Amino acid sequence: MVIADRVCFVHDLRMKRLPLVSMSRGLTRAVGSPATPMLNASRNMKRNLCLLLLVLALPASAADRAEEVRATEIAFAKAFADRDAKKFFLYLADDAQFLGRRNTMHGKQEVIAGWSEFFKPAVAPFRWQPERVVTNTAGDLGFSSGPVFDEAGAQIGTFTSTWVRQLDGSWKILFDGGSACQTTKQSTK
Repeated sequence: MVIADRVCFVHDLRMKRLPLVSMSRGLTRAVGSPATPMLNASRNMKRNLCLLLLVLALPASAADRAEEVRATEIAFAKAFADRDAKKFFLYLADDAQFLGRRNTMHGKQEVIAGWSEFFKPAVAPFRWQPERVVTNTAGDLGFSSGPVFDEAGAQIGTFTSTWVRQLDGSWKILFDGGSACQTTKQSTK
């Protein structure tokens, strides 16, 4: 027994009835009819599925942003240790604010002027490393904090840095500051 193909009608977005011919291998366009909305719907469904997968992947990549901030902080500290002022200053946001012991440096140019003194010695007068790093849920702001050591390796303070993710995916330091360690005086008799 042979079953004949049947003709169905579907509505497109403009509410026109379009004839479709049901075939054993799927829907095809009837002769002389416009492109099938069902085929377009299939393409749209695939596109929407890809977009959904991309959106679902975003929170995982946002969590990885903390590791980006950590890597950036490490590279920033390495540029200082390597005495590479040019590379070091590339990490500064134009409106960076650095809180020094006695004053606050406002803007990239003031930070460059203030920190250029630290690049004069052949050996870095101090070093630091991130211990704690977090980012906001959106993954566009980062915070890093950790110990600061003198040339001999003794901890002399703690730094805190706030990083802003740029449109190109890089991170720039916006706020930086720190605090000295509490020292205990030893009496000598």
